[in-house]
Amino acid sequence: MATTNNVTELIITGLFQDPEVQRVCFVLFLPVYLVTVVGNGLIVVTVSVSKSLSSPMHFFLSYLSLVEICYSSTVVPKFITDLLAKIKTISLKGYLAQIFFFHFFGVAEILLLVVMAYDHYVAICKPLHYMNIMSHQWCHMLAAVLISIQLPFCGPNVIDHYFCDLQPLFKLACTDTFVEGVTVLANSGLIALCSFFILVSSYIVILVNLRNHSAKGRHKALSTCASHITVVILPSSTFTEDKLVAVFYTVITPMLNPIIYTLRNAEVKIAMRKLL
Repeated sequence: MATTNNVTELIITGLFQDPEVQRVCFVLFLPVYLVTVVGNGLIVVTVSVSKSLSSPMHFFLSYLSLVEICYSSTVVPKFITDLLAKIKTISLKGYLAQIFFFHFFGVAEILLLVVMAYDHYVAICKPLHYMNIMSHQWCHMLAAVLISIQLPFCGPNVIDHYFCDLQPLFKLACTDTFVEGVTVLANSGLIALCSFFILVSSYIVILVNLRNHSAKGRHKALSTCASHITVVILPSSTFTEDKLVAVFYTVITPMLNPIIYTLRNAEVKIAMRKLL
């Protein structure tokens, strides 16, 4: 039977209903988004033009910063402009497009963090073969590495969230979405579980290998890994319905990543000073 949709436009309830609170949120979140774009963009430019930042670690850091800009930009601009709108609407096609890119860049970020863990493992455990293993061709290939659901929407068309995500959309479908919900949850859970296992395994191997290094070598290696570990333990995108938690991983976390990496990386700080 053909799938028919009576809904072509969706109404988003937003983060808060009080207009005064929404204006305060606009004043707070606009600078955060600008810092996110400028901070991550500065890292991309610095790594691109600086000859001293040619290592694979800095290559992946620039890719991570680029992904952070894209990830944040799929949600935050619409979210910020909606804070000043009386009625927050979006087309169904626009909603689905935001879902796709939001999850695409979210998964890309997770995979990049996994690749960066592998890079740290090679740098610490196989330093003599590091440049051979992590060649530029291999790095580009690693950096390059959703399901599409056709559901009928008959109404209502009000989304109880401030951005586009799958779980709120499933509630509007005029059919049973249990199978689709389990499929999406299993897919995201499998990616998160495999990534977590790889990350934990790589750092266990790194810590074991550090016993054979000097105190200075251990300190340098741990300093290199500290920023990566900090970013990994920050909350990432999950299928939570808590709007305030979602604000943290869609708005705040992309801003924190460049700050964490630049504060912990002396080479990046020196290169940025020269660039500025």
